[in-house]
Amino acid sequence: MNSIARRIALGLTLSAASIGPGLAQVLPPATPADTTHKFENPAGVPAVVKQPWYKGKLVKATIVPALLIGYGAYTSNGGGFYTNQEANRDIHKLFPTFRTSLDDILIFVPYAELGLVALSGVESKNDQLNVGLVVLKSELIMLTTVFAVKNLSRKTRPDGSDQLSFPSGHTAQAFLAASIVHNEFRDKSQWYGIGAYTIATSVAALRMINTKHWQSDVVAGAGFGILSAHLGYLTHRNRWGRKPRLPEGMGFSPTWLPSYGLGAGGGLSGTPGFSFTWRPK
Repeated sequence: MNSIARRIALGLTLSAASIGPGLAQVLPPATPADTTHKFENPAGVPAVVKQPWYKGKLVKATIVPALLIGYGAYTSNGGGFYTNQEANRDIHKLFPTFRTSLDDILIFVPYAELGLVALSGVESKNDQLNVGLVVLKSELIMLTTVFAVKNLSRKTRPDGSDQLSFPSGHTAQAFLAASIVHNEFRDKSQWYGIGAYTIATSVAALRMINTKHWQSDVVAGAGFGILSAHLGYLTHRNRWGRKPRLPEGMGFSPTWLPSYGLGAGGGLSGTPGFSFTWRPK
């Protein structure tokens, strides 16, 4: 009987010895939680990596206009591999007698496209009120810079009419409007911007054909127009904290009021403007 009891006691001792280490692995001693940094990033949002300066919005917005303005300034005084005089000579070999006032009309066509596309139901990037504010600000920037440079440079026009040739104000106006169209509808289709820039390029070509500007003038004018539009967007903020829209039934659209007869250059004459419509519900 005593030998049986000793065997039972020995078995229990061996079982306890074999179970003990297993329990030690399953239930490790508790460690206190680290509360030192718990308020540094409670949402777990990854830290924002600062981009280098050359990838910033300002650089992206100014690189192309800066190249255009720089090229125009460089070629303005006879520089470049294709000078102003050579370009003027070749243009008038192709169009020796052609003159038109169509360039005075085409500068407003991109804005007409902006209004017509919006009225057709295509949603622009920004609402009507904020687009109008961007246009107003961009126009002020363009007019101020272009006429300041004109009066500082005092470049004589190809036809000798005055000394306000550099840069081309018509071209700046057309490319400003085209840039607005491109920015507002590029998410819908690139063709809206392509059409607007094609019209703006036509304005630049007609200014040279009409002997009103040199090649350098229209290249720099395109740069000033694009730059003004980009600066208008970069400096714009929606102060209302929402997207304000005109009341339902109200709208603005560009208009062209033709006058009877032909203009001095043989083209159609008329008056551009805007119309206001209101359909009360």
